[in-house]
Parts: sequence; C-alpha cells; structure tokens
Amino acid sequence: MDKKELAARTVAALKALYPDALCSLTCCDPVQLIIAVRLSAQCTDARVNQVTPVLFEKYPTLDDLCNATVEDIGEIIKPCGLFNTKARDIKNLALMIRDVHGGVVPDSMDELLKLPGVGRKTANLILGDVYGKPAIVADTHCIRISGRIGLTDGTKDPIKVEKQLRACVEPTEGNDLCHRFVLFGRDVCTARSPKCGKCSLSSFCKYFAENSADSAE
Repeated sequence: MDKKELAARTVAALKALYPDALCSLTCCDPVQLIIAVRLSAQCTDARVNQVTPVLFEKYPTLDDLCNATVEDIGEIIKPCGLFNTKARDIKNLALMIRDVHGGVVPDSMDELLKLPGVGRKTANLILGDVYGKPAIVADTHCIRISGRIGLTDGTKDPIKVEKQLRACVEPTEGNDLCHRFVLFGRDVCTARSPKCGKCSLSSFCKYFAENSADSAE
C-alpha cells in the first residue's frame, strides 16, 4: 500500500469515528482563536477553554486587548503557564492585527508568521479553520499518530511531518484530519498506552503490525 492509499484509508477510518472534525478550542472569532492557540502552547486545550472566557469577557474587542496592560493579561492567563511571554505576545499580536492588518487576522502563511508568538502550527490552524485553505497542523498528536500509522518516516520535526503529510493527504482533508488526530490521540492512540486492541486502524497501522510481530516471537 502506498502512502496516498494509506492516507485515504486513515482519513476514511477517522471520519467514521469523528464525523464532526472540530477544533478543541472554544472561540467566537479569528482573533480569539489565534490567541487561544497561542495560549495552548505547553498547556491543555481544556485549561485554555477555562481561561479564555475570563480573558474575553474582560477584553471583548480587539481595541480592548490593545489597550490592556501586559500585567493584567498575564494575571488572567497565569493558569496556562509561561504567562509573561504569552501575555506580551497577545498584547503585541493584537496591536499588529489592528494597526498593520486593519483588524483582520491575515490569510497568508507569510503574514501570519510575522505575528508575535505565531509559528507554523498556529498559522496552519488559522488558514484551515478560518479561511478554508489546505493546512496541516503538525501538533504532538499529529506527529505521533502519523508516524505510528506509517504516513511519515517517524520524524518528530513538525516541518518535516507537515511536508510528508502534504505529499500524501488530499489537500481538502488535511485540516480536518489533524483535528481528528487530536481526538483519536486522546481517546485511543495515546502517547504512553495506545489502545491497539480497540483501534479501528490496526489493520493497516505500521505500529500495530510491528508490535504484534514482536509479541509473536
């Protein structure tokens, strides 16, 4: 089975498991989404979803965020960790969106990467979720699961994973597939104890095949 066929089978199997491929972060608009993704670095989505309602209730508009102090933002987002750095990024990101982009989150990779605290993972999520463009969000779940299945060569480098997945996954499926990887990674293909016996992908999963062979020896 070549990589494109493997990718198609993976997409179909995860679609059956998770018909609604939705972002785990709860947001109302693109500005809130990009801030929530920044907060999610080294923090769970569940924790971010507890913090963002407080942040956006106090600062409901882009202007409100631009006028907020870094200290006040940091106090609210403290539970998300790395709050000093994240607070500075949120403040400066808001200013740049307002003053450089007219209040609109950019729709290109190049412009998104110029925003404070925004890397390729965040930029891809915005491009896919907000603008419906082809995107691969190479987060920890995506990296782990795609390597286990055999869609990638097992590299942990997000840029290499993104490149390898773009080569085999249909462009229109990539963004939703990555959302499904998150759900599947939490439910079944966990980092430490994957539930291979309950996995509907086991018939074509490289990790399962290799570990089954080891057990049989």
